Amino acid sequence: MSEPDPAGAASPGPPADDFNPPAWLRSRHLQSMLASTAARRGPIARRAAPLIAAQREMLLDCGAGVRLQCFRSTAPQGRGVPVVLLHGWEGSAESLYVLSLGQQLFERGFDVLRLNLRDHGDTHHLNRGLFHSCLLPEVVGATSALQAALGGQPLRLVGFSLGGNFVLRVGAQARAAGLRIAQIFAVSPVLDPSDTLRALESGFAGYPLYFVRKWWRSLLKKQAAWPAHYDFTELRGVRDLRRLTAELIRRFTGFGSLEEYLDGYSITGGALLGLEAPTTIITSLDDPIIPAGGLERLAHPSSLRIVVTRFGGHCGFLDRLTGPTWVERRILAELDVADQPAALDPVLDGA
Repeated sequence: MSEPDPAGAASPGPPADDFNPPAWLRSRHLQSMLASTAARRGPIARRAAPLIAAQREMLLDCGAGVRLQCFRSTAPQGRGVPVVLLHGWEGSAESLYVLSLGQQLFERGFDVLRLNLRDHGDTHHLNRGLFHSCLLPEVVGATSALQAALGGQPLRLVGFSLGGNFVLRVGAQARAAGLRIAQIFAVSPVLDPSDTLRALESGFAGYPLYFVRKWWRSLLKKQAAWPAHYDFTELRGVRDLRRLTAELIRRFTGFGSLEEYLDGYSITGGALLGLEAPTTIITSLDDPIIPAGGLERLAHPSSLRIVVTRFGGHCGFLDRLTGPTWVERRILAELDVADQPAALDPVLDGA
């Protein structure tokens, strides 16, 4: 496998022209909100019923006493190719985009593994420590535990938003961790967390309110699970995302500042130089949460391809209200082709 080019840097380039939603569905806010709206849950849950019926829980030993939850759904007489799906911040293995893609993979015979990050889903009781986005070692540990449970098979990783950020960082550490990763997809991944925080603060007010509300629900679950260790009473009035993040980081982690913490999970600079598995980042120019300018600051090893669309919002990519999204169809097509994996062309789509 060729060595990454340390001097290489990714550039957004012209947008890909194969995602072209109808005019009424081009709003970046509509795309972003529809990705998780409750209005889509019923149809997706009905379609995903076979995936859920087949699932069994796995509690993964991630090292250092950490346990993470995963749900494995093995298709009857499937092809035995494992795909790990990882949700975004305050999402879960039950997130709509995870269930939707997971069911389609299940129907095609893939071995579907839906991983929950710490304190996501109903897992607040599993680990005493509080979740934060720099807990990469335990996600690497979970990936290693999954690979061991599957007899050492190479894994395919698909992550959304913060989950996309995590799978890219796992991929960059794969060689050092002894992981066999066949392919990686990161949809709307967090690039530079400082950029994302500024975008949330300066954009549509509904986004930070949405995340803070979900975060508080999670924090109260953590407090209920570990009442001797957590009491968030003093912070209950805090609804500012930056301030709440800074306070929690100061009180419950070893980071010296908010900036140090945000830099800790940025994937700009040389963070992706270790990527060796064929990797595809799929993001949109109109993402209201992840500024596309961060793409220009990514290292660009030969294994990395970046697909940039004009529309799509954040993890949206809907060209209709029902059925698979464009990004799901694209991932499925490329996973099918890579069943006996061949390296993807190390090019930037649209360049």
